[in-house]
Amino acid sequence: MSGKRILVVEDSPTERLITVSVCEKAGYKVITACDGEEAMQMTLDHRPDLILLDVILPKKNGFQVCRQIKSTPEVKQTKVIMVTSKSQDSDRFWGIKQGADGYLTKPFQDGELLDLIKANI
Repeated sequence: MSGKRILVVEDSPTERLITVSVCEKAGYKVITACDGEEAMQMTLDHRPDLILLDVILPKKNGFQVCRQIKSTPEVKQTKVIMVTSKSQDSDRFWGIKQGADGYLTKPFQDGELLDLIKANI
């Protein structure tokens, strides 16, 4: 068990369950958020080692959340991987531009996700 904590930010209960399951099976501690505002609050309250962040979210989208995290001194070093169905090159560009440390499109293979996590945690 790694003991590392991952924040999974996903508004779809099914997608959230899939991602949480993959992470927990790999030995990570997982906390979750369902919208952009909750994601920011959970980041400040729990200081996760890594955030898996959907782009399409209620209240604040993932691009906004990523930009906010990366501009908040207390948590700006937190690694953020965008995990989203938005697969256009422009989406990837904007994710990285907002400070994301990685970008993975859904549906993903478990190994793809775990490789990105290992590279960033």
